[in-house]
Amino acid sequence: MKPLAWFASSAVVLAAFAAACSTTPASEPVPPDAGAPEAGPADAADPYPVTTIEGEPQRTGDPVKGYHALVNEPYVPCGIPDSAYKRVMGGTAAAKDLIAGRDGRNATLAYNFTAMKTKEGVDLVTSNCLTCHAGRANGQLVVGLGNADGDFTADAASQIQNFELLGSIISDPKEVTEYVKWKERVTVVAPYSVLSTRGPNPADGFTAALFAHHDPKTMAWSSTPLMTLPPPEDVPVDVPPWWRMKKKTSMFYVGAGRGDHARIMMTASILCTSSVEESAAIDAYFADIRAYILSIEPPKYPFAIDAALAERGRPVFEATCSRCHGTYGAAPTYPNRLVSTLEIGTDPALASGTAEFAQPFTDWFKRSFFGELSRLEPKPGYVAPPLDGIWATAPFLHNGSVPTIAALLDSTQRPKYWTRTFVSTDFDQAALGWNVRVLDHGKKAETDPGTQRDLYDTTTLGYSNAGHTFGDALSAGDRAAVIEYLKTL
Repeated sequence: MKPLAWFASSAVVLAAFAAACSTTPASEPVPPDAGAPEAGPADAADPYPVTTIEGEPQRTGDPVKGYHALVNEPYVPCGIPDSAYKRVMGGTAAAKDLIAGRDGRNATLAYNFTAMKTKEGVDLVTSNCLTCHAGRANGQLVVGLGNADGDFTADAASQIQNFELLGSIISDPKEVTEYVKWKERVTVVAPYSVLSTRGPNPADGFTAALFAHHDPKTMAWSSTPLMTLPPPEDVPVDVPPWWRMKKKTSMFYVGAGRGDHARIMMTASILCTSSVEESAAIDAYFADIRAYILSIEPPKYPFAIDAALAERGRPVFEATCSRCHGTYGAAPTYPNRLVSTLEIGTDPALASGTAEFAQPFTDWFKRSFFGELSRLEPKPGYVAPPLDGIWATAPFLHNGSVPTIAALLDSTQRPKYWTRTFVSTDFDQAALGWNVRVLDHGKKAETDPGTQRDLYDTTTLGYSNAGHTFGDALSAGDRAAVIEYLKTL
Protein backbone atom coordinates (compact mmCIF):
# COMPACT_ATOMS: atom_id res chain seq x y z
CA MET A 1 0.00 0.00 0.00
CA LYS A 2 2.82 2.45 0.74
CA PRO A 3 3.89 3.34 -2.82
CA LEU A 4 0.33 4.15 -3.85
CA ALA A 5 -0.40 5.97 -0.62
CA TRP A 6 2.60 8.22 -1.25
CA PHE A 7 1.55 8.67 -4.86
CA ALA A 8 -1.92 9.76 -3.76
CA SER A 9 -0.78 12.29 -1.22
CA SER A 10 2.60 13.52 -2.34
CA ALA A 11 3.92 12.69 -5.78
CA VAL A 12 1.94 15.30 -7.64
CA VAL A 13 1.25 17.70 -4.91
CA LEU A 14 2.26 20.17 -7.58
CA ALA A 15 -1.48 20.62 -7.88
CA ALA A 16 -1.14 22.67 -4.74
CA PHE A 17 1.17 25.11 -6.55
CA ALA A 18 -1.82 25.89 -8.75
CA ALA A 19 -4.11 27.60 -6.23
CA ALA A 20 -6.54 25.86 -8.49
CA CYS A 21 -6.20 23.66 -11.26
CA SER A 22 -10.21 25.45 -18.87
CA THR A 23 -11.32 25.15 -23.72
CA THR A 24 -12.35 28.57 -24.77
CA PRO A 25 -10.14 31.21 -26.36
CA ALA A 26 -9.56 34.43 -24.49
CA SER A 27 -12.43 36.85 -24.83
CA GLU A 28 -10.46 39.46 -22.93
CA PRO A 29 -6.84 40.31 -23.81
CA VAL A 30 -4.28 39.41 -21.21
CA PRO A 31 -1.27 41.69 -21.66
CA PRO A 32 1.91 39.65 -21.19
CA ASP A 33 3.93 42.62 -19.95
CA ALA A 34 1.42 44.14 -17.56
CA GLY A 35 3.17 46.01 -14.80
CA ALA A 36 3.24 45.21 -11.13
CA PRO A 37 0.59 46.73 -8.86
CA GLU A 38 1.34 50.08 -7.34
CA ALA A 39 1.39 50.77 -3.64
CA GLY A 40 -1.46 52.99 -2.56
CA PRO A 41 -1.18 55.86 -0.08
CA ALA A 42 -0.92 55.01 3.57
CA ASP A 43 -3.89 55.56 5.86
CA ALA A 44 -3.55 58.69 7.98
CA ALA A 45 -2.99 56.66 11.15
CA ASP A 46 -1.26 53.75 9.43
CA PRO A 47 2.55 53.58 9.83
CA TYR A 48 2.80 50.95 7.08
CA PRO A 49 2.28 51.56 3.37
CA VAL A 50 -0.84 50.04 1.85
CA THR A 51 -0.23 47.81 -1.15
CA THR A 52 -3.30 46.91 -3.15
CA ILE A 53 -2.93 44.09 -5.66
CA GLU A 54 -4.93 45.34 -8.62
CA GLY A 55 -6.99 43.01 -10.79
CA GLU A 56 -6.04 42.18 -14.38
CA PRO A 57 -7.99 40.85 -17.40
CA GLN A 58 -8.70 37.11 -17.35
CA ARG A 59 -9.79 34.55 -19.91
CA THR A 60 -13.41 33.52 -19.56
CA GLY A 61 -14.61 29.92 -19.58
CA ASP A 62 -17.50 27.53 -19.08
CA PRO A 63 -17.79 26.29 -15.47
CA VAL A 64 -19.70 23.13 -16.48
CA LYS A 65 -16.96 22.15 -18.92
CA GLY A 66 -14.46 23.17 -16.30
CA TYR A 67 -15.76 20.75 -13.68
CA HIS A 68 -15.80 17.94 -16.23
CA ALA A 69 -12.19 18.71 -17.17
CA LEU A 70 -11.11 19.01 -13.55
CA VAL A 71 -12.33 15.52 -12.63
CA ASN A 72 -11.67 13.72 -15.95
CA GLU A 73 -8.78 15.27 -17.90
CA PRO A 74 -5.21 13.97 -17.29
CA TYR A 75 -3.55 17.37 -16.87
CA VAL A 76 -0.76 15.71 -14.87
CA PRO A 77 0.02 13.38 -17.79
CA CYS A 78 2.20 10.68 -16.27
CA GLY A 79 1.60 8.08 -13.62
CA ILE A 80 1.66 4.41 -12.78
CA PRO A 81 0.19 1.60 -14.91
CA ASP A 82 -3.43 0.90 -14.07
CA SER A 83 -2.58 -2.79 -13.81
CA ALA A 84 -0.25 -2.02 -10.88
CA TYR A 85 -2.79 0.31 -9.33
CA LYS A 86 -5.45 -2.42 -9.35
CA ARG A 87 -3.08 -4.96 -7.81
CA VAL A 88 -2.30 -2.65 -4.91
CA MET A 89 -5.46 -0.60 -4.45
CA GLY A 90 -8.21 -2.74 -5.96
CA GLY A 91 -10.65 -1.92 -8.73
CA THR A 92 -13.15 0.49 -7.18
CA ALA A 93 -12.63 3.10 -4.47
CA ALA A 94 -14.72 3.32 -1.33
CA ALA A 95 -18.04 5.14 -1.75
CA LYS A 96 -16.91 8.02 0.45
CA ASP A 97 -14.09 8.75 -2.01
CA LEU A 98 -16.18 8.74 -5.21
CA ILE A 99 -17.50 11.98 -6.72
CA ALA A 100 -20.10 12.75 -9.38
CA GLY A 101 -19.47 13.72 -13.00
CA ARG A 102 -16.71 11.25 -13.82
CA ASP A 103 -16.50 9.16 -16.99
CA GLY A 104 -15.41 5.56 -17.65
CA ARG A 105 -12.62 4.31 -15.43
CA ASN A 106 -12.58 7.63 -13.57
CA ALA A 107 -16.01 6.85 -12.13
CA THR A 108 -14.44 3.98 -10.14
CA LEU A 109 -11.39 5.89 -8.91
CA ALA A 110 -11.06 7.97 -5.77
CA TYR A 111 -11.59 11.69 -6.34
CA ASN A 112 -7.85 12.44 -6.30
CA PHE A 113 -6.90 9.93 -9.04
CA THR A 114 -7.45 10.23 -12.79
CA ALA A 115 -7.26 7.57 -15.50
CA MET A 116 -5.50 8.23 -18.79
CA LYS A 117 -4.35 6.34 -21.88
CA THR A 118 -1.02 7.19 -23.49
CA LYS A 119 -0.43 7.48 -27.25
CA GLU A 120 1.12 4.02 -27.02
CA GLY A 121 -2.09 2.62 -25.54
CA VAL A 122 -0.91 2.20 -21.95
CA ASP A 123 -3.55 2.73 -19.29
CA LEU A 124 -2.22 4.84 -16.42
CA VAL A 125 -3.53 6.25 -13.17
CA THR A 126 -2.26 9.69 -12.27
CA SER A 127 -3.07 12.25 -9.63
CA ASN A 128 -5.05 15.46 -10.03
CA CYS A 129 -5.69 18.85 -8.42
CA LEU A 130 -8.01 17.39 -5.79
CA THR A 131 -5.04 15.66 -4.18
CA CYS A 132 -4.51 18.98 -2.42
CA HIS A 133 -7.66 20.94 -3.22
CA ALA A 134 -10.33 18.72 -1.69
CA GLY A 135 -10.71 18.18 2.02
CA ARG A 136 -13.17 17.01 4.62
CA ALA A 137 -15.19 19.30 6.86
CA ASN A 138 -17.54 17.86 9.47
CA GLY A 139 -17.15 14.46 7.83
CA GLN A 140 -18.04 15.64 4.32
CA LEU A 141 -15.70 15.76 1.31
CA VAL A 142 -15.64 19.34 -0.02
CA VAL A 143 -14.22 20.01 -3.49
CA GLY A 144 -12.22 23.22 -3.26
CA LEU A 145 -11.37 22.95 0.44
CA GLY A 146 -7.64 22.74 1.00
CA ASN A 147 -6.48 19.32 2.16
CA ALA A 148 -5.13 19.79 5.67
CA ASP A 149 -4.71 16.04 6.24
CA GLY A 150 -1.78 15.36 3.93
CA ASP A 151 1.29 13.60 5.26
CA PHE A 152 4.62 14.71 3.80
CA THR A 153 6.85 13.61 6.63
CA ALA A 154 8.42 10.56 4.94
CA ASP A 155 12.08 11.12 4.14
CA ALA A 156 13.29 11.01 0.54
CA ALA A 157 15.09 7.66 0.96
CA SER A 158 11.88 6.00 2.16
CA GLN A 159 9.92 7.48 -0.70
CA ILE A 160 12.42 6.24 -3.29
CA GLN A 161 12.42 2.79 -1.71
CA ASN A 162 8.64 2.74 -2.17
CA PHE A 163 9.03 3.70 -5.83
CA GLU A 164 11.35 0.74 -6.32
CA LEU A 165 8.90 -1.60 -4.60
CA LEU A 166 6.15 -0.45 -6.93
CA GLY A 167 8.37 -1.01 -9.96
CA SER A 168 8.99 -4.61 -8.94
CA ILE A 169 5.41 -5.59 -9.84
CA ILE A 170 5.50 -4.05 -13.35
CA SER A 171 6.79 -6.25 -16.20
CA ASP A 172 5.12 -5.23 -19.48
CA PRO A 173 7.77 -3.30 -21.51
CA LYS A 174 5.45 -0.43 -22.44
CA GLU A 175 4.26 -0.13 -18.86
CA VAL A 176 7.85 -0.19 -17.62
CA THR A 177 8.66 2.75 -19.93
CA GLU A 178 5.82 4.80 -18.45
CA TYR A 179 6.73 3.82 -14.91
CA VAL A 180 10.38 4.82 -15.44
CA LYS A 181 9.28 8.26 -16.70
CA TRP A 182 7.11 8.78 -13.63
CA LYS A 183 9.73 7.41 -11.24
CA GLU A 184 12.47 9.70 -12.54
CA ARG A 185 10.35 12.76 -11.94
CA VAL A 186 9.00 11.91 -8.52
CA THR A 187 12.52 10.95 -7.46
CA VAL A 188 13.60 14.51 -8.33
CA VAL A 189 10.68 15.84 -6.29
CA ALA A 190 11.19 13.58 -3.26
CA PRO A 191 13.90 15.51 -1.36
CA TYR A 192 11.93 18.74 -1.78
CA SER A 193 8.61 17.30 -0.62
CA VAL A 194 9.56 16.54 2.98
CA LEU A 195 8.10 18.49 5.89
CA SER A 196 8.61 17.90 9.59
CA THR A 197 4.90 17.92 10.44
CA ARG A 198 1.79 16.28 9.04
CA GLY A 199 -0.86 18.67 7.70
CA PRO A 200 0.98 21.48 5.83
CA ASN A 201 1.93 21.22 2.16
CA PRO A 202 5.42 21.41 0.56
CA ALA A 203 4.41 22.40 -2.99
CA ASP A 204 6.28 25.70 -3.01
CA GLY A 205 9.49 23.83 -2.25
CA PHE A 206 9.37 21.14 -4.89
CA THR A 207 7.97 23.38 -7.60
CA ALA A 208 11.38 25.05 -7.70
CA ALA A 209 13.00 21.65 -8.28
CA LEU A 210 10.68 20.96 -11.22
CA PHE A 211 11.45 24.37 -12.73
CA ALA A 212 15.15 23.55 -12.53
CA HIS A 213 14.65 20.31 -14.48
CA HIS A 214 12.84 21.93 -17.43
CA ASP A 215 14.21 24.13 -20.18
CA PRO A 216 12.09 27.30 -19.90
CA LYS A 217 11.85 27.88 -23.65
CA THR A 218 11.17 24.35 -24.91
CA MET A 219 9.80 22.89 -21.64
CA ALA A 220 11.94 19.82 -22.37
CA TRP A 221 12.69 17.66 -19.32
CA SER A 222 16.30 17.34 -18.18
CA SER A 223 17.42 14.48 -15.94
CA THR A 224 19.96 16.83 -14.38
CA PRO A 225 19.10 20.31 -13.11
CA LEU A 226 19.70 23.15 -15.56
CA MET A 227 20.20 25.69 -12.79
CA THR A 228 21.59 25.62 -9.29
CA LEU A 229 19.19 24.15 -6.78
CA PRO A 230 19.52 25.18 -3.13
CA PRO A 231 19.33 22.48 -0.47
CA PRO A 232 15.76 21.38 0.37
CA GLU A 233 14.01 23.66 2.86
CA ASP A 234 11.15 22.92 5.24
CA VAL A 235 8.67 25.58 4.05
CA PRO A 236 5.15 24.64 5.21
CA VAL A 237 2.05 26.09 3.55
CA ASP A 238 -1.59 25.65 4.52
CA VAL A 239 -3.58 25.02 1.30
CA PRO A 240 -6.20 27.80 0.97
CA PRO A 241 -9.76 27.11 -0.23
CA TRP A 242 -10.56 27.65 -3.91
CA TRP A 243 -13.69 29.69 -3.26
CA ARG A 244 -11.48 32.63 -2.30
CA MET A 245 -10.30 32.93 -5.90
CA LYS A 246 -13.45 34.77 -7.01
CA LYS A 247 -12.28 37.70 -4.90
CA LYS A 248 -8.50 37.48 -5.17
CA THR A 249 -6.37 39.28 -7.73
CA SER A 250 -3.21 37.35 -6.83
CA MET A 251 -3.06 33.62 -6.37
CA PHE A 252 -0.54 33.05 -3.60
CA TYR A 253 -0.02 34.16 -0.01
CA VAL A 254 2.90 36.43 -0.90
CA GLY A 255 1.00 38.40 -3.56
CA ALA A 256 2.58 36.33 -6.32
CA GLY A 257 0.63 34.82 -9.20
CA ARG A 258 -0.72 37.64 -11.34
CA GLY A 259 -1.63 38.13 -14.95
CA ASP A 260 -3.54 35.19 -16.44
CA HIS A 261 -4.55 32.97 -13.53
CA ALA A 262 -5.51 29.99 -15.71
CA ARG A 263 -1.97 29.81 -17.12
CA ILE A 264 -0.57 29.74 -13.59
CA MET A 265 -3.07 27.12 -12.48
CA MET A 266 -2.06 24.70 -15.21
CA THR A 267 1.54 24.81 -14.02
CA ALA A 268 0.50 21.74 -12.03
CA SER A 269 1.16 19.75 -15.21
CA ILE A 270 4.90 20.48 -15.14
CA LEU A 271 5.63 17.29 -13.21
CA CYS A 272 4.96 15.32 -16.38
CA THR A 273 5.09 17.59 -19.44
CA SER A 274 8.11 17.78 -21.73
CA SER A 275 7.19 20.26 -24.50
CA VAL A 276 5.43 23.53 -25.19
CA GLU A 277 2.92 21.62 -27.33
CA GLU A 278 1.91 19.43 -24.37
CA SER A 279 1.60 22.47 -22.13
CA ALA A 280 -0.47 24.41 -24.68
CA ALA A 281 -2.92 21.52 -25.09
CA ILE A 282 -3.53 21.45 -21.35
CA ASP A 283 -3.73 25.24 -21.10
CA ALA A 284 -6.51 25.18 -23.73
CA TYR A 285 -9.08 23.99 -21.18
CA PHE A 286 -7.81 25.67 -18.04
CA ALA A 287 -9.88 28.82 -18.50
CA ASP A 288 -12.88 26.50 -18.10
CA ILE A 289 -11.40 24.99 -14.94
CA ARG A 290 -10.80 28.47 -13.58
CA ALA A 291 -14.43 29.36 -14.38
CA TYR A 292 -15.57 26.35 -12.35
CA ILE A 293 -13.34 27.37 -9.45
CA LEU A 294 -14.88 30.84 -9.48
CA SER A 295 -18.34 29.25 -9.25
CA ILE A 296 -17.59 27.39 -6.00
CA GLU A 297 -19.41 28.62 -2.90
CA PRO A 298 -18.14 27.89 0.61
CA PRO A 299 -20.03 25.34 2.72
CA LYS A 300 -22.47 26.79 5.24
CA TYR A 301 -21.71 26.46 8.93
CA PRO A 302 -23.45 23.20 9.89
CA PHE A 303 -24.20 23.92 13.55
CA ALA A 304 -26.45 26.33 15.43
CA ILE A 305 -25.55 30.05 15.40
CA ASP A 306 -26.49 32.57 18.09
CA ALA A 307 -27.94 35.22 15.75
CA ALA A 308 -28.00 38.00 18.35
CA LEU A 309 -24.39 37.39 19.36
CA ALA A 310 -23.34 37.25 15.70
CA GLU A 311 -25.06 40.58 15.01
CA ARG A 312 -23.21 42.08 17.98
CA GLY A 313 -19.99 40.80 16.47
CA ARG A 314 -20.49 42.42 13.06
CA PRO A 315 -19.52 46.01 14.02
CA VAL A 316 -16.64 44.74 16.14
CA PHE A 317 -15.35 42.76 13.14
CA GLU A 318 -15.77 45.72 10.81
CA ALA A 319 -13.89 48.01 13.19
CA THR A 320 -11.09 45.53 13.88
CA CYS A 321 -10.70 43.26 10.84
CA SER A 322 -12.31 44.74 7.71
CA ARG A 323 -9.37 47.00 6.85
CA CYS A 324 -7.54 43.92 5.58
CA HIS A 325 -10.19 41.18 5.26
CA GLY A 326 -13.05 43.22 3.78
CA THR A 327 -16.74 43.40 4.62
CA TYR A 328 -19.56 40.90 4.09
CA GLY A 329 -23.29 40.90 3.57
CA ALA A 330 -25.44 42.57 0.88
CA ALA A 331 -22.63 44.81 -0.45
CA PRO A 332 -19.38 42.99 0.28
CA THR A 333 -15.95 44.53 -0.24
CA TYR A 334 -12.50 43.00 -0.37
CA PRO A 335 -9.33 45.14 -0.58
CA ASN A 336 -6.80 42.57 -1.89
CA ARG A 337 -4.38 44.10 0.54
CA LEU A 338 -0.80 42.89 0.89
CA VAL A 339 0.28 43.32 4.52
CA SER A 340 4.00 43.77 5.09
CA THR A 341 5.82 41.24 7.23
CA LEU A 342 6.73 44.10 9.59
CA GLU A 343 3.05 44.85 10.20
CA ILE A 344 1.63 41.33 10.30
CA GLY A 345 4.52 39.86 12.28
CA THR A 346 3.85 36.27 11.18
CA ASP A 347 6.54 33.78 10.20
CA PRO A 348 8.53 35.55 7.43
CA ALA A 349 10.16 32.47 5.87
CA LEU A 350 7.82 32.15 2.88
CA ALA A 351 7.82 35.91 2.21
CA SER A 352 11.61 36.18 2.31
CA GLY A 353 12.22 34.69 -1.16
CA THR A 354 12.35 30.99 -0.40
CA ALA A 355 11.44 27.99 -2.57
CA GLU A 356 9.81 28.86 -5.93
CA PHE A 357 9.68 32.51 -4.88
CA ALA A 358 13.46 32.91 -4.92
CA GLN A 359 14.61 35.12 -7.79
CA PRO A 360 16.23 32.42 -9.96
CA PHE A 361 12.91 30.59 -10.11
CA THR A 362 10.75 33.66 -10.65
CA ASP A 363 13.15 34.52 -13.50
CA TRP A 364 12.72 30.99 -14.90
CA PHE A 365 8.96 31.43 -14.79
CA LYS A 366 9.21 34.76 -16.62
CA ARG A 367 11.19 33.15 -19.47
CA SER A 368 8.94 30.10 -19.72
CA PHE A 369 5.70 29.23 -21.52
CA PHE A 370 3.87 30.18 -18.32
CA GLY A 371 5.46 33.63 -18.25
CA GLU A 372 4.02 34.54 -21.66
CA LEU A 373 0.75 35.47 -19.94
CA SER A 374 1.43 35.45 -16.21
CA ARG A 375 3.91 36.46 -13.55
CA LEU A 376 5.00 35.28 -10.11
CA GLU A 377 6.52 38.51 -8.67
CA PRO A 378 6.27 37.83 -4.93
CA LYS A 379 6.22 40.65 -2.39
CA PRO A 380 7.66 40.92 1.15
CA GLY A 381 4.36 40.34 2.89
CA TYR A 382 1.17 38.30 2.94
CA VAL A 383 -2.21 38.98 1.33
CA ALA A 384 -4.96 39.02 3.96
CA PRO A 385 -7.51 36.49 2.66
CA PRO A 386 -11.27 36.80 2.29
CA LEU A 387 -12.99 35.03 5.18
CA ASP A 388 -15.94 33.38 3.44
CA GLY A 389 -16.41 29.86 4.84
CA ILE A 390 -13.60 30.39 7.33
CA TRP A 391 -15.20 27.94 9.78
CA ALA A 392 -14.13 25.05 7.52
CA THR A 393 -10.56 26.17 6.88
CA ALA A 394 -8.63 25.41 10.09
CA PRO A 395 -5.75 25.66 10.78
CA PHE A 396 -5.00 29.35 10.36
CA LEU A 397 -2.21 31.65 9.14
CA HIS A 398 -0.33 30.81 5.95
CA ASN A 399 1.63 28.02 7.62
CA GLY A 400 -1.28 26.45 9.51
CA SER A 401 0.28 27.22 12.88
CA VAL A 402 -2.88 28.28 14.77
CA PRO A 403 -5.58 25.62 15.28
CA THR A 404 -8.57 27.86 16.13
CA ILE A 405 -9.99 31.32 15.45
CA ALA A 406 -10.16 31.93 19.20
CA ALA A 407 -6.38 31.52 19.40
CA LEU A 408 -5.92 33.63 16.28
CA LEU A 409 -7.78 36.48 17.99
CA ASP A 410 -5.84 36.10 21.24
CA SER A 411 -2.17 35.37 20.69
CA THR A 412 -1.66 34.55 24.38
CA GLN A 413 -3.84 31.45 23.93
CA ARG A 414 -1.89 29.89 21.07
CA PRO A 415 -0.30 26.56 21.94
CA LYS A 416 3.44 26.33 21.38
CA TYR A 417 3.36 22.55 20.82
CA TRP A 418 0.22 20.68 19.77
CA THR A 419 -1.18 17.72 17.87
CA ARG A 420 -4.60 16.96 16.38
CA THR A 421 -6.58 13.81 15.65
CA PHE A 422 -6.93 14.33 11.87
CA VAL A 423 -10.63 13.50 12.17
CA SER A 424 -12.71 16.19 10.48
CA THR A 425 -15.61 15.80 12.92
CA ASP A 426 -13.33 16.58 15.89
CA PHE A 427 -14.40 20.23 15.77
CA ASP A 428 -14.44 22.91 18.47
CA GLN A 429 -17.60 24.99 17.86
CA ALA A 430 -16.82 27.56 20.55
CA ALA A 431 -13.22 28.24 19.47
CA LEU A 432 -14.04 27.69 15.77
CA GLY A 433 -11.39 25.23 14.72
CA TRP A 434 -9.79 21.97 15.72
CA ASN A 435 -9.77 20.27 19.06
CA VAL A 436 -6.07 19.77 19.76
CA ARG A 437 -3.90 18.18 22.39
CA VAL A 438 -1.48 20.69 23.87
CA LEU A 439 1.97 19.32 24.74
CA ASP A 440 4.68 20.65 27.03
CA HIS A 441 7.55 19.76 24.70
CA GLY A 442 8.60 20.02 21.09
CA LYS A 443 9.89 17.63 18.45
CA LYS A 444 13.37 17.26 19.89
CA ALA A 445 11.96 15.92 23.16
CA GLU A 446 9.33 13.66 21.57
CA THR A 447 10.18 9.96 21.43
CA ASP A 448 6.98 8.45 20.02
CA PRO A 449 7.21 8.30 16.18
CA GLY A 450 3.47 8.83 15.73
CA THR A 451 3.35 11.92 17.91
CA GLN A 452 6.62 13.12 16.41
CA ARG A 453 5.01 13.10 12.96
CA ASP A 454 1.85 14.90 14.07
CA LEU A 455 3.45 17.37 16.45
CA TYR A 456 3.28 21.02 15.38
CA ASP A 457 6.31 22.75 16.92
CA THR A 458 5.93 26.52 16.55
CA THR A 459 9.54 27.12 17.65
CA THR A 460 10.75 25.67 14.32
CA LEU A 461 11.79 28.00 11.48
CA GLY A 462 8.86 28.41 9.11
CA TYR A 463 6.35 27.14 11.69
CA SER A 464 6.05 30.15 14.00
CA ASN A 465 2.63 31.15 15.32
CA ALA A 466 3.68 34.72 16.14
CA GLY A 467 2.08 37.86 14.75
CA HIS A 468 -1.47 38.77 13.76
CA THR A 469 -2.13 40.28 17.18
CA PHE A 470 -4.97 42.52 15.98
CA GLY A 471 -7.55 40.76 18.18
CA ASP A 472 -5.52 40.84 21.38
CA ALA A 473 -7.05 44.12 22.58
CA LEU A 474 -10.63 42.85 22.28
CA SER A 475 -12.58 41.97 25.40
CA ALA A 476 -13.51 38.33 25.88
CA GLY A 477 -17.12 39.21 25.09
CA ASP A 478 -16.26 41.03 21.87
CA ARG A 479 -13.98 38.21 20.83
CA ALA A 480 -16.75 35.65 21.31
CA ALA A 481 -19.11 37.88 19.29
CA VAL A 482 -16.66 38.14 16.42
CA ILE A 483 -16.25 34.35 16.39
CA GLU A 484 -20.03 33.94 16.23
CA TYR A 485 -20.22 36.47 13.37
CA LEU A 486 -17.52 34.63 11.43
CA LYS A 487 -19.72 31.52 11.47
CA THR A 488 -22.21 33.39 9.28
CA LEU A 489 -19.73 34.18 6.48
